[in-house]
Amino acid sequence: MPKIKTCKGAAKRFKLTKKGKIKFKKAYKSHILEHKSPKMKRQARKNSYVHAADVKNVKQMLPYA
Repeated sequence: MPKIKTCKGAAKRFKLTKKGKIKFKKAYKSHILEHKSPKMKRQARKNSYVHAADVKNVKQMLPYA
């Protein structure tokens, strides 16, 4: 069988935890932060986990993770 290519865009955005959950960093926290509310910036600091409905698709993009 041939090797499966990893989706490099997904590899840069998602990390697998030891328990098998898929972790990612929230968006809208890199630049033009002046007009964003403190609440939005504070909530974007935390990492989050991929929703159960999307796990299958993300794992398909990361075959060797």
